Amino acid sequence: MPPTPQYSWSLLNEAAGNEIWVKHENHTPTGAFKIRGGIVYLNNRLGECCDINDFISATRGNHGQSIAFASRIFGKKAHIFVPECNCPDKNAAMEAFGADVFKSGKSFDEAKANCARHSREHNYHFVPSYHDDLVIGVATYAYEFMKSVENLDVIYVPIGLGSGICANILVRDMLGLKTKIIGVVAEKANAYEQSYKSGKIIPTKTTDTFADGLAVGTPHDEAFEIIKNGADDVIAVSENEIADAIRLYFSTTHNIAEGAGAAPLAAAIKHKNQNKGKKCGVILSGGNINKDIYTNILNHNFH
Repeated sequence: MPPTPQYSWSLLNEAAGNEIWVKHENHTPTGAFKIRGGIVYLNNRLGECCDINDFISATRGNHGQSIAFASRIFGKKAHIFVPECNCPDKNAAMEAFGADVFKSGKSFDEAKANCARHSREHNYHFVPSYHDDLVIGVATYAYEFMKSVENLDVIYVPIGLGSGICANILVRDMLGLKTKIIGVVAEKANAYEQSYKSGKIIPTKTTDTFADGLAVGTPHDEAFEIIKNGADDVIAVSENEIADAIRLYFSTTHNIAEGAGAAPLAAAIKHKNQNKGKKCGVILSGGNINKDIYTNILNHNFH
């Protein structure tokens, strides 16, 4: 895949009150950053073992699209488990890439457990949602961004399970930059914020956010260690702040942002006073939002 662009939009800068650079991961072939990790992960597994024909994974959408897309380009079959409430648009996209999609369980955790059982029964290769090779793939966008835009003071990155923020931390350190990396979560799914501030993993009981890419209740051990030691902060934004950022992206850039994709902009606006005169980066990590939710947000009917 080609590099994605990064733009500083004049209207967005004016509205935000700061110089904002947007890394447009919504412009990948799957509409989200995860595709990079899927390609690297499958390439490395197939280099190690030529007997793998079927890959299987659980997802809320973007990770599944990456595995479905990568499976197709490598001539393999993907089986993707999603919760019953999963976004139908994301399900349709995975099926269009050739994956078999199974609606299973009330939550992502239930879908993941059923996926693992199905993997054992059929001897499919299970693809985790977090793995070093996924981080390496995702790190290519961080490398593109930091090499293309010099002297970024801060980058706001959404946190789902953690591959995106870990990639940004590791690339920043590799390049020897002083850029601050700030993770962004939803107030209704703030396990990483609580864990970062306490220095130990603290799960949350619910993840009731419309930003499904942020709906993680239990931080990943390896990701948390990188975040704990390398992030400069982790902050939470509200559902309304995310919705405002989605509308702002549309009105100032005409880009579609899903909830997780808009969360970094929401955080940058929340910090606009402390960022006066600074060059800020935000990751628009994806644009795969349910059309009904998006319409309601644009029409100010979101609750």
